[in-house]
Amino acid sequence: MRFSYWATFVWLGAALVSCGTKDTGNGGAEAEKEKLPAVEILKVYESPVAQTGNYTATVEAFKTNNITTSTPNRIKNILVEVGESVSAGQKLVTLDNVNIDQLKVRLDNTEREYDRAVQLLEIGGGTRQAVDQLKTELDAARRQYENMVENTVLVSPVNGVVTARNYDPGDMTGQLPVLTVGQVNPVKVIVNVSESEFTRVHRNMDVKVTADVYPDRTFTGKVYLIHPTIDPSTRTFTVEITIDNGDNALVPGMFARVEMNFGVADHVVVPDRAVVKQPGSGNRYVYVFNPADSTVSYNQVELGRRIDNAYELLSGVDNGADVVIAGQTRLADGVRVSVVKQ
Repeated sequence: MRFSYWATFVWLGAALVSCGTKDTGNGGAEAEKEKLPAVEILKVYESPVAQTGNYTATVEAFKTNNITTSTPNRIKNILVEVGESVSAGQKLVTLDNVNIDQLKVRLDNTEREYDRAVQLLEIGGGTRQAVDQLKTELDAARRQYENMVENTVLVSPVNGVVTARNYDPGDMTGQLPVLTVGQVNPVKVIVNVSESEFTRVHRNMDVKVTADVYPDRTFTGKVYLIHPTIDPSTRTFTVEITIDNGDNALVPGMFARVEMNFGVADHVVVPDRAVVKQPGSGNRYVYVFNPADSTVSYNQVELGRRIDNAYELLSGVDNGADVVIAGQTRLADGVRVSVVKQ
């Protein structure tokens, strides 16, 4: 009887141990699964994305002319003020002409001596050398007189607006120009474009320009000049854009925003939630899920345009890849994950 009691006890103990071992095994598998980082993934694809470049610039006069004299002289009168519109050929400044009369007398005397020398040569009473010498003196006197006349009255070479004045009547002209005239129809902006777009920019290409002072208006510009060299320090080249300014709405010095359209390209687009910034650097990464072994890879990406709540990727993620859009805080390169939502 005692033997039977102990046998039953041993058999029950073995059964309990057996059941306990089986439960422990299942619980371990579930626990291991629960310890894996939980993530949400999204399959991403290539989409046509408008390729645009956005730049900031300052509105400038299309051409700027410095109105000054070739020789120092005293200013008699300045006929225009800053901000006034002027026309090509319009008188702007008059200067002291006290030396003009003396130069005119010298020119007339030299011209008479030259004429007499020519007449003497024709009748055999002079020499060719004397005629040539007087001709040289006559030409020099005429140039000096014409230059003085030209520098006595200064005129505008273009249609434009007076943008600067550096002297007052009675002053002697110096190194600074007396006036500055800017051609403001059209105006221009200058931007520096990445060398990667060098083959996409061409003359007369339409460009969208906006100014903060006119939030509801868009101006159309055209590429006027493309500089033929690339700056090795910035890897950019300079582009000059002209903008029609018939109503003089744009004023030199205004802040402008420029948008250039370079066409369309197919690139992978990912939600902004998928992009992770590496601490301490400007690098951006995306975790890509590998369904073969349930791991993620830490892929560095090159961002393109921001499109609402998504980014265009220029590189780093393949078409059709599964990217992690939630749960990145516990991830690292090569870590196994548990997908909770796809």
